[in-house]
Amino acid sequence: MTLSNIPPLVTVFGGSGFVGRHVVRALAKRGFRIRVAVRRPDLAGFLLPLGNLGQISLVQANLRYRASVDKAVEGASHVVNCVGILFESGRNNFDSVQDFGARAVAEAARSAGATLTHVSAIGANAKSASLYAASKGHAEEAIAKIKPDAIILRPSIVFGPEDGFFNKFAGMARTMPFLPLIGGGKTRFQPVYVEDVAEAVALSVDGKLVPGKTYELGGAETLTFRDCLETMLEITGRKNTLVSLPFGIASLIGKIASLIPFVAPPLTSDQVTLLKSDNVVSDAARSEGRTLEGMGITPTKLRSVLPSYMVHYRPQGQFTGTGKAA
Repeated sequence: MTLSNIPPLVTVFGGSGFVGRHVVRALAKRGFRIRVAVRRPDLAGFLLPLGNLGQISLVQANLRYRASVDKAVEGASHVVNCVGILFESGRNNFDSVQDFGARAVAEAARSAGATLTHVSAIGANAKSASLYAASKGHAEEAIAKIKPDAIILRPSIVFGPEDGFFNKFAGMARTMPFLPLIGGGKTRFQPVYVEDVAEAVALSVDGKLVPGKTYELGGAETLTFRDCLETMLEITGRKNTLVSLPFGIASLIGKIASLIPFVAPPLTSDQVTLLKSDNVVSDAARSEGRTLEGMGITPTKLRSVLPSYMVHYRPQGQFTGTGKAA
């Protein structure tokens, strides 16, 4: 095989995460060589069967250690950063992972002469009261200076088999008689399917998106927090009571939950702060075509996918409501 026939190499940071694993699969289908940069390569072997023999490789990298980031980017023609955290734990805080880490990836991509796709989030704003959203916003500002041609993708809440939203509340519904409607459940979301997000990333790697632009990725429907929980309960066949929980009380619960060591908190005060703002595609992005529809992607509806991975949360699993015995 001549050098001209060797497929381009794409480095994917956070490729073993919820969004990242779907990005790896989308890129593998397109024939790219993929170098997955993760903190624990020994736990990411499940990614290898997503491509052909030798198509996907695993390397160790930690965004807090710049040398490992530079090494992971060497020889890549494109870099994708899917790394993100929902809550802080030890040294993995929002600033180190989502701000400093994103800067390190952008600088490494610039030094390697590679193009860059950065997965951010709707609501990213350096002036936000939420530490999560503020770190995302600081990262976007830094990337715009370091790599002006970088493509930034901002998804709303992402749903799919391994998501941290519907799975979390469905799990709570199995053990609790009620579910909390934080702030009355009025916050609006545009749940977007993880495969649609992965396709958007793949299009950016393909060179089909405009360099230097920020795209907002929302699903087919705009739903309130209450709508999301009611849909989940209907699909799982459960009748938990929805109880309105004021932001102040929810924030206090989140602070207390975050103090418990070695346990991932079900809710943090910072997540409560995030819920005070809607998480939907802006009118500007919609009018300028910086959306999934503008890319030519038809957003997947929530109800067409949610039942496929909510089945084990039903009281009798797949047999709930069928009248059939195992």
